[in-house]
Amino acid sequence: MKLEQLDFTVFIVYVIGLLCIALWISRNDHKGERNTEDYFLASKSLPWWAIGASLIAANISAEQIIGMSGSGYAIGLAIASYEWMAAITLILVGKYLLPIFLKNQIFTMPQYLEQRFDSRVKTTLALFWLAVFIFVNLTSVLWLGGLAIQTVAGVDWMFGMIFLAVLSVAYSLYGGLKAVAYTDIIQVVLLVFGGLLLSYLALEKVADGGGFIAGFNILTEKMPDHFDMILSSDNPNYMSLPGISVLIGGLWVMNIGYWGFNQYIIQRALAAKNIQEAQKGIVFAAFLKLLMPIIVVLPGIAALVLYPNLTAPDQAYPSMMGLMPAGIKGLVFAALVAAIVSSLASMTNSISTIFTMDIYKNLQPTKSQRHYVHIGRIATLVSLCIALLTAEPLLGKFDQAFQYIQEFTGLFSPGITAIFLMGMFWKRTTSAGALSAAVGSAVFSVGFKFLWPELPFMDRIGLVFLLCIALSIFVSLQGKTTETNSSVNLDEISFDTERSFNISAIVVVVILVLLYSTWW
Repeated sequence: MKLEQLDFTVFIVYVIGLLCIALWISRNDHKGERNTEDYFLASKSLPWWAIGASLIAANISAEQIIGMSGSGYAIGLAIASYEWMAAITLILVGKYLLPIFLKNQIFTMPQYLEQRFDSRVKTTLALFWLAVFIFVNLTSVLWLGGLAIQTVAGVDWMFGMIFLAVLSVAYSLYGGLKAVAYTDIIQVVLLVFGGLLLSYLALEKVADGGGFIAGFNILTEKMPDHFDMILSSDNPNYMSLPGISVLIGGLWVMNIGYWGFNQYIIQRALAAKNIQEAQKGIVFAAFLKLLMPIIVVLPGIAALVLYPNLTAPDQAYPSMMGLMPAGIKGLVFAALVAAIVSSLASMTNSISTIFTMDIYKNLQPTKSQRHYVHIGRIATLVSLCIALLTAEPLLGKFDQAFQYIQEFTGLFSPGITAIFLMGMFWKRTTSAGALSAAVGSAVFSVGFKFLWPELPFMDRIGLVFLLCIALSIFVSLQGKTTETNSSVNLDEISFDTERSFNISAIVVVVILVLLYSTWW
């Protein structure tokens, strides 16, 4: 599938429009000298709709669109659990975690760990996050994005990666988080419209013009095994998604760690005007997550009927774009690129925030606000250059990049989730207890992977999480009781939420029950 002249015209108009809007936002944001709050937290002024849209734009990127469609091609609707269970996770994050973070007025997740524990824990986790963001997140988004551009536009994957990196820098480097968040609104509208349109055309094609409902019925009849949300133990993909334990085990650990403690996700909520706006934004994002499998998984399943002989599952989504008419194809391609550059901008902004505020500022504590913003921009450029150089060696040998990403982050997510939950909700947790959970997560994960290879990936995450909790409790009880830290004085924090938030939470749960009841 190749783009036509009209498609390129539509795409170029999109790129120019995006850059102009970002520049306008940046120039009107702060006419004087920017400080770190302006640049890294958008002056703490984001409204709910910008927060919700930006959360989804940061989350949905090449690894979801290309990678999850590939998993839809290979596994089926079961992979949608990552999206649908994220909706209820967002509700829990908004009600129980976000109030604690906003009360402590933090810029970064490592900063909270320093307030709660000490600088050792902060620095350890800051360095870990920088490594993961650069060598896992940035590399995977660039690599999959480059492959998508090569498939769709016929441009060499390396030039595609360079284009994505340059575009993300062009609209985010000057304006910081505010430029990223407000342009994300455009990106999400384009992403949702383009994704829904592609799914509609795919189902129409499956039904040979008989309508999208008929197309969906044909998919369920031809491939009933691809519409099992809960995989049985004899399914060849059971090791990736082990049946009922997905709903009650390790996926919760992954989701809470990602949506609650991941800097480039939670940074949007930290930049809210107030707690109410942040919670409304999170609810908005939860409803958008319910839509995502229609946009990213369904085209992959349809591709198995239309293109059954693809050499790799990750070719599913780019191949499906060939169904689009000229002009619309360029718009959907723009939506794909929009998702990629938005995630790149979000990741690099968070990398620069963590590096500047948690590493560099400790070494140079007396510099000016302008100097720190300048260092943040340099960190953005350096991180992208490193990711460009390492993307192909790290990811070039994997067919399903989404599963690879989950497998790698799964080594550390149990420990990080344990550290934060223990630190936030158990006052006796010590710094030594937190560090033991961080080290234990990697040791237990690698140990189980080699000593118990038949243990499914998701079950391993749940088991390692419980062991990290137990290890943290044991080590903490060996230490001296410290004075109560204000960061865990829950009596001073209100977990009450507005009526609209509570109603929305009930609606999300009801929809999830209906979805799982239908496709069980």
